[in-house]
Amino acid sequence: DCGPAINPDRIRSQVEGACIMGLSQALYSEITFKNGRVEQSNYHDFEIARLNIAPKTIAVHIMPSSGYDQPLGGVGEPAIGPIAPALMNAIFAATGKRIRQLPLKDQLSRKA
Repeated sequence: DCGPAINPDRIRSQVEGACIMGLSQALYSEITFKNGRVEQSNYHDFEIARLNIAPKTIAVHIMPSSGYDQPLGGVGEPAIGPIAPALMNAIFAATGKRIRQLPLKDQLSRKA
């Protein structure tokens, strides 16, 4: 609950970005180590979701606050957390296969 929605467009933008970030983490994000050091140094070797795989529409519903006497808060990225479980459950519903390890890109290359 961010409190009163002073700028609904900013809230929508924040949640849309968080959804795409959650999708990116579920599909690609992995930090690997070699000889005690992180192998990824920047975006050239750390894969992220690009706009070509992002949903064309992300529905964001802002619930009305109980009033402007409520304390102001912030939005943050609460939409990141549920994306990976939702995606894995959708894959299970479509295929019957449970995926329990991320990133998903690693699962696509494994044989069932």
